[in-house]
Amino acid sequence: MSAAARLKTYLDLVKFEHTVFALPFAYAGMLLASMEARGTGWPGWHTLIWVTVAMASARTAAMGANRVIDRFIDARNPRTAAREVPAGKVSPAQAWGLVVVSLIIMAVASAQLNSLCLALMPVAVVFLIGYPYTKRFTWLCHAWLGVTDGAAAAGGWIAVTGTFAPGTWLLWAVVVFWMIGLDVIYATMDHEFDVKHGIKSIPVRFGIPRALRIAAGSHALTFMLLLLVGLVTGASFWYALAALVMGAILFYEHRLVNPADLSRANVAFFDANMWLALTMLVGVMMDVTWRTLT
Repeated sequence: MSAAARLKTYLDLVKFEHTVFALPFAYAGMLLASMEARGTGWPGWHTLIWVTVAMASARTAAMGANRVIDRFIDARNPRTAAREVPAGKVSPAQAWGLVVVSLIIMAVASAQLNSLCLALMPVAVVFLIGYPYTKRFTWLCHAWLGVTDGAAAAGGWIAVTGTFAPGTWLLWAVVVFWMIGLDVIYATMDHEFDVKHGIKSIPVRFGIPRALRIAAGSHALTFMLLLLVGLVTGASFWYALAALVMGAILFYEHRLVNPADLSRANVAFFDANMWLALTMLVGVMMDVTWRTLT
């Protein structure tokens, strides 16, 4: 296998394109924190580069661990049997090697940012590696994923200030409830398989109709928290406009799926949420630019 083909295999293994979910919120936290602490939305190249490295390596470690830990479950599921580890394209040892290398890079990046980022890294690793195990024990696995991904937004803020602030917690909460909602929608696609094989999830515990209502409630709370972030951080009308667009995207996402038709669940999971994350980033960029200039 050529180097290019090998690289593509590893990128497919960790679904690198899904980095677009968490990274924009990490950047948003970084920009809002810089605006609050320094009066300018620009945190500097050093912070930007190392936040990017830390978040990309953290997500790579999490996805690599997820794929190798879940390889036997994935092999039995027709939807996931072709994934790289169960299909034999990447060995478990290679996947674990990628995880270890990613965690080393994450540690270096954390150390380059500040002491609090480095001190919190072991806690982050527990959540990053622990997620695949939660679905074996509790239907609250979606909340674990939300807390894990929400740390990206909080991490972007802490990378700038080295401290927690109200905005840190609110951004974290935004991502927590956003991820709970989207992961519940995603889990509906495996409902029958999960029931048969004892995998825990909200759709398994409550059924698909109630699960979709829980996801909708979680996203309604996400929208309210988005508005609260703008209020607490003193954001401009540009942020408010972006928040309204994100609310519309969430509403549209739930129009795509219903208990009688889950054929567009994957579109609701990836496409809608990709645009939501990018809207958040663009809105925050415009907001901090406006406030910096005025």
